[in-house]
Amino acid sequence: MYTKFFGLAEKPFSITPDPRYLFLSERHADALAHLMYGINEAGGFIQLTGEVGTGKTTMIRSLLAQTPDNAEIALILNPRMTAPEFLLSICEELGIGVDNQSQGSIKDLVDILNHYLLQAHGKGRRIVLVVDEAQNLAPEVLEQVRLLTNLETNTRKLLQIILIGQPELRTLLDRNDLRQLAQRVTGRYHLDPLSRQETAAYVRHRLRVAGATSDIMSPGALSELHRLSAGVPRVINALCDRALLGAYTQDRHRVTRTYVHRAAREVFDRPVPTWWLPWAAGAATAMALALGTLAVWKFAPWNGSPAHSTPVATRSPATATQPVTPPVNSAPAATTEAVPPLLAPASANPAPPATILPSTRPDT
Repeated sequence: MYTKFFGLAEKPFSITPDPRYLFLSERHADALAHLMYGINEAGGFIQLTGEVGTGKTTMIRSLLAQTPDNAEIALILNPRMTAPEFLLSICEELGIGVDNQSQGSIKDLVDILNHYLLQAHGKGRRIVLVVDEAQNLAPEVLEQVRLLTNLETNTRKLLQIILIGQPELRTLLDRNDLRQLAQRVTGRYHLDPLSRQETAAYVRHRLRVAGATSDIMSPGALSELHRLSAGVPRVINALCDRALLGAYTQDRHRVTRTYVHRAAREVFDRPVPTWWLPWAAGAATAMALALGTLAVWKFAPWNGSPAHSTPVATRSPATATQPVTPPVNSAPAATTEAVPPLLAPASANPAPPATILPSTRPDT
């Protein structure tokens, strides 16, 4: 619908695993190299794991497109089956005919498969078994897969097995009863989500493959894509497809942050926090910390605040004008006149009175 509007030859963000759109980030390039090594070199198991939507299936399609001429690949996409069904599926993928009587017998199926592998080895051909969604394999089927690696000559294995699955596959292979299989895994690799820079490069790569000649996505839109998708390619595809459609309906040739945010609300079917909300929350937290620090400093005892300083004895004006009664142990006062306020002692404990000399005043 929007392809011609943006000058594209096809939809660039389809969720189908088209190997033409495979974006080789550093991690994806290393993982693909591991898979190619598993095809070309003899060994036991190659294990590739990754979160949902990180591009494992697309990598398998790319691997099949690069298969050497001397290699045959048996691809199992749904391994949730019994051991006889699993062996029969391998034979069907390799084009091996199996009679009806042998289809339910594990021994017959293994013998048929072993005979085929020996013939292929004599012709210089490599046989590779690729199991997608391998975390769904039952333990008894995994044990049968391990036994297939016993098909070998004196110099090399006749069957190379690549297990691809979600992180649960690692947990499955950590089981104690599957330790023999885990010891035969010669290569392990895990796919991580894309970084912020890789997300922008991923989007631009798919747009170029689809025929784009200009930057359709603004820098703000690319940043918002990574924030909302967490770098998962499948989620990026869904958001981009919906954002392009939203910009098309409003006759806009450039996708901004706003369209990506609206697309996220439609794809996730729930309210999505805006991009500035984490910044606002951080600023509010910093402000609260600053105000708290200021309050502690203002009312702390070390800043000389009157509220916490040592109290000083004071005298109210009314008290200051009253006569001061001398201490009991002091000598009689020289005069019975009241002491003027300005001569009232300032301390509650005056010094002992000095010796009083005879008055020189004339008698009255």
